Amino acid sequence: MLARLAPIRNWIFDLDNTLYPARTNIAGQMDARITQYIADLLGLEWAEARTLQKKFFHEKGTTLAGLMADHGVDPYHYLAFVHDLEMDVLEHDAPLVAAIARLPGRKLIFTNADAPYASRVLDRLGLSDSFEAIHDIHATNYVPKPDPQVYRGLCDAYDLDPAESLFVEDMARNLAPAKAIGMTTVWIDNGSEQTADAARDFIDFTITDLSHWLHEILEDA
Repeated sequence: MLARLAPIRNWIFDLDNTLYPARTNIAGQMDARITQYIADLLGLEWAEARTLQKKFFHEKGTTLAGLMADHGVDPYHYLAFVHDLEMDVLEHDAPLVAAIARLPGRKLIFTNADAPYASRVLDRLGLSDSFEAIHDIHATNYVPKPDPQVYRGLCDAYDLDPAESLFVEDMARNLAPAKAIGMTTVWIDNGSEQTADAARDFIDFTITDLSHWLHEILEDA
């Protein structure tokens, strides 16, 4: 194990565009279904629905948060619709499965999606038995990352010491609250980040491929 990471006992991973490559375009499928949901719900043209979707995302953290606050949307109905995706593009990732299995300590998923969808993704990747728990959007009472309270809630729920925890994310902005409470942060720079923060001193490691990086740190003397 890389000496710098020797204190890590808790390995926390985002789901989408983190455990699988952004090029699969699962996020693109989901993005289109979110737009369609808004268009159907509010009777908007596609372009209007798209504008509202992005407004909610940037102001509230997720489109769901905005829809719940402004339109009383049922989160279960919304999540079932937007996560009804074609997953044939996801394949069993044997190197990633092997690397995660070798990590010392506990392993968890921390996602703004929901557990049923996350379980489908993990099953496609061969990671169904790799994680202790999925801390999803229901567990955070629909408050999404990067709200600081959900990071504290994650630690409280699983008795995690942030100083012994590492968090991997494709959205750089979601790493700032993790760093603020003492976690080690890893950003997967794969083009999925939608905001351009000037200062990113809260990122400890910047990588482009999760499996490759995990094998590198595990082989480091």
